[in-house]
Amino acid sequence: MKAEFISSKVIAKNIKRYDFKPEKKISQTAGQYVEITLRHKNPDDRGEQRWFTLSSSPTAKYLAITTKQIADKASSFKQALDHLKPGETVNISDPMGDFVLPADESIPLVFVAGGIGITPFLSIIEYLRATQQKRQIALLYAVSSKDEAVDLGKYKQVIQHNQLVLGRLNGQLIYDQANKLDNPLIYVSGPENMVEALTKELEQMGVKKAKIVGDFFPGYD
Repeated sequence: MKAEFISSKVIAKNIKRYDFKPEKKISQTAGQYVEITLRHKNPDDRGEQRWFTLSSSPTAKYLAITTKQIADKASSFKQALDHLKPGETVNISDPMGDFVLPADESIPLVFVAGGIGITPFLSIIEYLRATQQKRQIALLYAVSSKDEAVDLGKYKQVIQHNQLVLGRLNGQLIYDQANKLDNPLIYVSGPENMVEALTKELEQMGVKKAKIVGDFFPGYD
């Protein structure tokens, strides 16, 4: 379906949010992703399509994606995205994916985000705030520097424990946080190598595979 570009906004260093209005109402679950097709002149070998996790809540007026901007390495797609003008359109798929909340609201949750991996959690946390759901949530959010962190101050009522980590995450830090909760699910989101490494570490520490939910972003370090 077509989606009209509404506006964009820088929300942290090198992090930008883009809002779109789909031509019809879509069925979205917080934490899902879409495929966006952006036709543009002289596309590079990465093409005109990308997968993006939706950072907006299903309750929001617009669909939003949030992505990292690296000017000197930007693909033709990212450059075209950054030069969209209000009223121009892209093609967007129906939302898909299972990086979503468990149906049982009593299950404690540990959210682990590495850099741009915060995006599905933005959708989920905003949805919980909008619907006034009460869930037990701890968030570990790793960035290279404080200015690269999205401000989560307005979500204090949703997140009981919010720890900003400057540098790399490790399995022990996640394991220690998980042990403070009663049999939690651990959601890990970020660059592919990070998600794979942390999942392996946690399994070696005795965390059952069924207790880890992963969502990785290819193409990021």
